Amino acid sequence: MSDPASALGGARFDGLAAIEELAPRGMITLRGDLGMTALQGAATAATGAAFPARRAIAWKGDRALGWMSPDEILVMVPYDAAGDAAAAITRKLHETHHLAVDVSDARSVFRLSGGVAAREVLAKLCPVDLSADAFGPGQLRRTRAAQVPVAFWMRDAETFELICFRSVARYVFDLLSVAAAPGGAVGYFGHGA
Repeated sequence: MSDPASALGGARFDGLAAIEELAPRGMITLRGDLGMTALQGAATAATGAAFPARRAIAWKGDRALGWMSPDEILVMVPYDAAGDAAAAITRKLHETHHLAVDVSDARSVFRLSGGVAAREVLAKLCPVDLSADAFGPGQLRRTRAAQVPVAFWMRDAETFELICFRSVARYVFDLLSVAAAPGGAVGYFGHGA
């Protein structure tokens, strides 16, 4: 088996905020009735993370559960554990209507760091209230960056992570880089020049 490769080879841009492509991450789309105890149990068993509330994400080390829609949870595990985790979820839910699919190779992950500047970069591209009062660690938004679907969350008060389809990784990286270009600060969240 070959080593996993990211879409852009770990691309990085330093501007108002630092933009970097992260290594591939294991991701499983889990769809079904999110109110079912069996589905919640299978998801939490795969990650050790608490089952998230609406528009939230819960982490346990390098594993997470993110609420994506009323019938979808994103299960994140180390890349090399995704196949086994998806199979374990399927075994646990074999008598339950569900879908558990390893989508790791279909996604790219980016980190935006720089606190207020990172908020500003995303606010230029996404129709989401990114003020500190409206969005913080533990929350997740599934939206658009310009014309493509993305989801993002904060790992801490200074750092965002964003996922998109691998097929548009270059476009998203370029969007983020242009929005983070030096001299492009809007200053809406108190970050200048």
